[in-house]
Order: sequence, then C-alpha cells, then structure tokens
Amino acid sequence: MVRVMARRTMSHRILTCDKSEIVTFSGDPTSINISDTIFGFLNYESLKSIRLDFCDENENDDDDDEEKDESENVEDNQFWETQHQLLQSVLYRTTSLESQIRSITKEAIKEGNGIICSCRRTPDDGCKTCLMKEVCSRLQIAGFNSAICKSKWKNSLDIPSGEHTFIDVIDSSNPKKGELRVIIELNFRAEFEMARGCEEYNRLVKNLSEVFIGKIERLLSLIKILCAAAKKCMKDKKMHIGPWRKQKYMQAKWLKTRERVEAAKLTGQVF
Repeated sequence: MVRVMARRTMSHRILTCDKSEIVTFSGDPTSINISDTIFGFLNYESLKSIRLDFCDENENDDDDDEEKDESENVEDNQFWETQHQLLQSVLYRTTSLESQIRSITKEAIKEGNGIICSCRRTPDDGCKTCLMKEVCSRLQIAGFNSAICKSKWKNSLDIPSGEHTFIDVIDSSNPKKGELRVIIELNFRAEFEMARGCEEYNRLVKNLSEVFIGKIERLLSLIKILCAAAKKCMKDKKMHIGPWRKQKYMQAKWLKTRERVEAAKLTGQVF
C-alpha cells in the first residue's frame, strides 16, 4: 500500500537542531509566538538547570576576579616586605673604616651648622658646597685621602646627560684588600624622594639616613633596591618613570667621576 504524505511548507512546521520535524500547525504563521513554542518544550527542571549554570558561570567569574586581586595583593605585599628586609640588611652592615669616617663627618656637619661661610650663607640655607669643603677638610686633617668629586656623563639612549658633586675617601692602608673607595653623600635621602611616590615607597625612603657613608658595593646595593621599588611604584600607579629615576642614571652620579679635588686645593674652587 502506498502511503501518501502531504507536503507542508516551512511556515507550517518547526524543525529541531537535527532537522527532524516535531510540530506541525495550520493557520496564520504570524500568530505563532516562537519563544513560547521553543520554551514550551523545556520542562521546569531544564530551565532550572540553565539558570543555575548561568549563575554558576557568573559566580565563577567573580571568584576568579577576587582570587586574582588577592593574588596580586599578596605579591605586592611580598615585594615591599622583601625590599624593606634587603634595605635594612644593607644599612646595618658597616666596617671600622666607614665608622671612623662617619664619626668625623657627623662632627663636621654638627659644628658647621649655623656658621657663616665664605659665600655668606649658612649650611641650613642650602650651602652644600661649603659644607662639603668643611667635611672634606676635616677628613684630610684626620689623615684620610679625601676629595670633592664631580661626576659628569653624556646623553645616551638610556639616560640623559647630567652631573653630580659628592665626597669620597680613598683608603690604601691594607695592601691585601687593595684600594678601597668610600662615598660620602650629604643629601642621600633627597636623591630618592619622589613627589608622587606611593605610601610603601615613601616609607622605604624614610628608612634612609640623610647622609650616606659607605663603600661602593653598599651604595650599588642600595641603588638597586630603591630603583626597583621606584619602578614598581610607578608601574602600579600606571605612570611613566622618568629616566633620572632609573638605576643607570643613579649609578652614574657616583661612578662617572671626571674630577677629584683634594681638600688642600679647595680654596677658591666653585662646584
């Protein structure tokens, strides 16, 4: 027996995703509410499952964001804690040579405050040049090979040109150790202060003494710690870090020495 099947138009049937016919209807196709028709085949449990899956996905996204934030906070805390520990370990190390130089320097600074110098300004008014001359002279009298140094460097791809003036002491008393160089920076803390520094960075810088007295190795360690902190600070604030804050620039201040004038020859010198 031959079965005859009536042909239906697309407007009179609905197909599933596997193209099998599941519903037929007659009448005006525009009267069909497609959303009602589709969701009519979904039972309550299916709708509930879809809703729960959707909510779970959103909750998982929120959890991922919270975990990411917590992870970043932990990393930030670990970074600053590490920098503080490294800084303290470097600051508290000292040698007998550094201690002797530090004692003479502090005494010279203390006695020099308030004294009117040749340029008619007191050290409190910012006469760094005259104060450096006084410190250098005191060290020379105490038997140290002390001098005022002027570093100068040219512009490069990494850093701009610049110059800096400070004091150093060259010690050759121990032939086995060779020549040792001790740097004296009378305005050390200010060299690393930033107007837009974050709270953690500013707290780190406050641990620095105003006057630095130490060997080159100690100075380089401090520069590395503080410049890494400055870079992290600016990155977190989404701000560009100036080239004068970079490690190479800070190193150039005390390493690129071009001129060294001993205390006995300081009269009339202008820096």
